[in-house]
Amino acid sequence: MQQWREIEFSGNHLIKMLNKKAGFTPAFTMIELIFVIVVIGILAAVAIPKLAASRDDAVLVKGKSQVSSIRSGIAMQKSKNLLEGNSVSGSFYPQTLEDANNSDLFNNGILEYGLQDSTSDGNWHRTTDYNATIIKYDFSLLGGPAKFEYDKSDGKFLCKTPTTLCKELTQ
Repeated sequence: MQQWREIEFSGNHLIKMLNKKAGFTPAFTMIELIFVIVVIGILAAVAIPKLAASRDDAVLVKGKSQVSSIRSGIAMQKSKNLLEGNSVSGSFYPQTLEDANNSDLFNNGILEYGLQDSTSDGNWHRTTDYNATIIKYDFSLLGGPAKFEYDKSDGKFLCKTPTTLCKELTQ
């Protein structure tokens, strides 16, 4: 009687003991495994395209934000030049968007932290010299660049490519 009190039988424990005595080992059946694989495959087929699309959307939103920041930085630099009375050839707009001593783009007071110059997706690349009258930049996304130009005379930072990428970045 003492022995029975010490052994605690739960339903699950009892089933395992009986299966062991009968020679069964606990395992998944082939049908259960196939069912799990099919469910995982369906989930992957639905999730992977959505993840790829959301990455492109995130890069586009990042580009929109950067265009807005660059334009705001140009306006702030103009205001600062007006207040200080700094004009070059009668223009208060910044004459360059970069500092010659720094390899990052838009780092001359236009942006607090410059952007890395790169041709890969989601990045900016300057295509002309920073001392040119009109400075040209490319923003790459999905293999195609959106071409922007900064005009020192009127301070406009505009997209010059008539593509949907350009429209989406400047809206």
